[in-house]
Amino acid sequence: MTDDPEQSRARAVPRGRLSRLGAFGRLAGGVAGGMVAEGTRRLASGERPRMSELLLTPANLGKVADQLSHLRGAAMKLGQMISMDAGDVLPAELSQILARLRDRAHHMPPPQLQRVLAEHWGRDWRSRFALFEATPIAAASIGQVHRATTRDGRTLAIKVQYPGIAESIDADVDNVATLLRVSGLLPRALDIAPLLREAKRQLHEEADYRREGAQMLRFAELLADAPGFVVPALDPELTTDRVLAMTFVEGVPVESLTWAPQETRDAVANALIGLVLRELFEFGWMQTDPNFANYRYQPETGRLVLLDFGATRSVSAATANGYRSLMAAGLAGDRAAVRDAAVAAGFLGEAAVAGHGPQIDRILEAILAEIARPGPFDFGDRAFVAVLRQEGSAIAADRTTWHVPPVDTLFVQRKISGTALLAARLRARVDVRALVARQERALEVA
Repeated sequence: MTDDPEQSRARAVPRGRLSRLGAFGRLAGGVAGGMVAEGTRRLASGERPRMSELLLTPANLGKVADQLSHLRGAAMKLGQMISMDAGDVLPAELSQILARLRDRAHHMPPPQLQRVLAEHWGRDWRSRFALFEATPIAAASIGQVHRATTRDGRTLAIKVQYPGIAESIDADVDNVATLLRVSGLLPRALDIAPLLREAKRQLHEEADYRREGAQMLRFAELLADAPGFVVPALDPELTTDRVLAMTFVEGVPVESLTWAPQETRDAVANALIGLVLRELFEFGWMQTDPNFANYRYQPETGRLVLLDFGATRSVSAATANGYRSLMAAGLAGDRAAVRDAAVAAGFLGEAAVAGHGPQIDRILEAILAEIARPGPFDFGDRAFVAVLRQEGSAIAADRTTWHVPPVDTLFVQRKISGTALLAARLRARVDVRALVARQERALEVA
């Protein structure tokens, strides 16, 4: 969710099937028209442009980001999901388009908000509050958040789902998939049907705010022994399937800590990586949305506030064991074992290993060299990324080797990659080996 008022604009959410389908049609037509115009211009100049060059014009990027942010719902959510970690499924050019969605957010105009709340709380809903702030403090893909004060003096955060979002999920996912196919950015032989089915299932779960409230309670219980984390308290009386009420918890955006003291940044990243390890290996239950806006920091206490539990899902024992094998091989510095574990876990396809073994080995060597450095891992040192990008480009260009990893692995990896991205943003230094060892000891004691 964005809480920047400059980035949050009022615009009614299209809720009917025809209005949403029309929006997708306008998007496809606008992008296609832009590609034709740009292609004609370049051909007239004697150039032979590639499809990706025609697609990635500034005008087309703006059209895609603006139209999907207007639609909100599954269309925007899928873009945000892909943009956090697109390397597993989609090429860099598509992730570049969709990454812009993290900076865009419209919110409902007041009349539409009034209708939604009246539908769920009754026409006299305002009588429940001493104050209800009409301007949202945050807006995201499927809902917006308002601050409110109850008659008995409690300050709440009220998340209100955009109208028609839950009913449009399946159609939106299918429409996004069609755009991916028509664009030619996905190989025709790549079977993304299992991913689409799971995306629909999870998005329906995220649209169920009663379920999210239950997951919030569950995480509060799981983290009862972790005083460094704060989970808002659910207000069940005001919560419905489309409105989620919880205590308002003060905190500053975690990404605002970029210039905080090194020890503060290190402590935050250490806590979040430790949480990922507990979710994966101890809880078997993970909040898989690593959007930076889902974390707040309390400077006075040093505690981290956890928000948004809609994307919480179970982690299978097979997935956890796959990560355990991969992690053990990596910490041991065994390149062959890492490669074999990556194939077994579904990160790497056998076709990619067979066709690009030397490039994969050089990528693994660069990663293992970083892991083997003594002392804490410096997430701010991104020098090795150039090697990964250079060696990975040839693999990505060979579309015959693309494959979709297991769905469970994709969602878990999204959380891991997003957490690492946040640690890199904070330029944090974390003793990952010590964290892993501590988690293993905790599991042995349990």
